[in-house]
Amino acid sequence: MDEDKKAQIREALRQLHAGVPSEQVKERFKQVLENTSSIEIAKIEGDLIKEGVKREELRKLCDVHLAIFKEQLERQASDLTPTQPIRILMEEHRIMLQKAEQLSSIANKLAKVSEMRYVADDIHTVTHIAEDFVDSEKHYLREENVLFPVIEKHGITEPPAIMWMEHDQIRGYKKKLRQLVQDLSEISFEDFKTQLHDTASLLHNQLSSHFYKENNILFPAALSVITDQEWLEIRREFDEIGYCCFTPVELTASPMLQTEAANVSARSEGILQFETGSLTKEELDGLLNTLPVDVTFVDANDAVKYFSKPDKRIFVRTKAVIGRKVQLCHPEKSVHVVNRILNAFKTGKKDHAEFWINLNNRLIHIRYFAVRDSRGKYLGTLEVSQDVTDIKKLEGERRLLDWNE
Repeated sequence: MDEDKKAQIREALRQLHAGVPSEQVKERFKQVLENTSSIEIAKIEGDLIKEGVKREELRKLCDVHLAIFKEQLERQASDLTPTQPIRILMEEHRIMLQKAEQLSSIANKLAKVSEMRYVADDIHTVTHIAEDFVDSEKHYLREENVLFPVIEKHGITEPPAIMWMEHDQIRGYKKKLRQLVQDLSEISFEDFKTQLHDTASLLHNQLSSHFYKENNILFPAALSVITDQEWLEIRREFDEIGYCCFTPVELTASPMLQTEAANVSARSEGILQFETGSLTKEELDGLLNTLPVDVTFVDANDAVKYFSKPDKRIFVRTKAVIGRKVQLCHPEKSVHVVNRILNAFKTGKKDHAEFWINLNNRLIHIRYFAVRDSRGKYLGTLEVSQDVTDIKKLEGERRLLDWNE
């Protein structure tokens, strides 16, 4: 972006922050604001955060920003195929907004009714809408866990962070709606009508504002920076998380991809490439040894192939065991059970087995898992042993925000 244009746009935003009316700012900076793209807005907002503007303040001012950029943003047209991830998200936005409008309409109708028996069908509809909004969680999970991380890799960090804050607000309204429906038999009809009207209004207003920001700022910015190859992977990740009960099936049908995403070749020696990321040998070794469990892997031929080395092992393991048949690692009296477990895993009859024992006054949980490839072929067995003595004592909750150094 031209530095002079960037400076003027930032000045316009600063004036908004200072309380200058949006129409006055829009008129003053009309010329420079023309042809401003969503990617430029995203980068400017990132700069404002670096300068000390609080994220919560910026979120509150997003609607004011949109008042300035609305005309430019709405001119941004995208030619999206039906199965493109952004197309799916935007269609879900449209449907959810329709549901929110329907909910508000019913709430207004109920406000004029004195007895619930006259509006049984409407109450039934409200219940279904509440269930649909609960199921809409998949929409937000796809954005937060797939789309946002990819956008952030391209240097756009603030819009996703602000949208995530709004997701949490929306979750609060959805939770309130669901609880209201569940409490219907325990509260008066008058209380129900009042609370429904307030909740429906809040939810509709929040969704309208939020979806507009995503459709006109976040999504166009994503389309301008994310590569075709990344979109293929995003779509696969979307499919893995799943879709909402109301997402049109013609959009969620697996797209006819002529070319599968190529596995990224490791360019640096020692990099191990996985479907969900990459690790150096050092990172992988440290990761496995940091797990609060003992891990041992036995290959498809029943030979011990690997074991982890946590600081406090439960059962002794030495390198001499590598290559040894797992049957020889157990006392004779239990070998027949080991073989039964392995045979059940190999034939596909079972996928896991678990046991627990008392060892030195500690409760030890021992689990065996069949390890298979993507086609279901048996690769070996994973043994996981864990001291669960202290875990069993846990009560209540201790959330992330309760943590102290």
